[in-house]
Amino acid sequence: MKEQYIYFSLIFSLSLGLAPFTPEPHLVGKFRWILGGGIRMEVMDYFDLILHSTPWVWLLFSLLKWSGIFKIKT
Repeated sequence: MKEQYIYFSLIFSLSLGLAPFTPEPHLVGKFRWILGGGIRMEVMDYFDLILHSTPWVWLLFSLLKWSGIFKIKT
């Protein structure tokens, strides 16, 4: 049952977290934009960054919970 969460979060991270895939993953473009100073970034761009990074955060917490580092009683 625990592994099921990891599989779901991995699928969501690779699909929704990286979409659209061409010419580069959307999340990579947003991080480049921020590292370049974030010039002319608007509120919608930050919201988009949060939206595309949420599956990766879920994957991180799922892996930490599965490994036993992050303990949550369910």
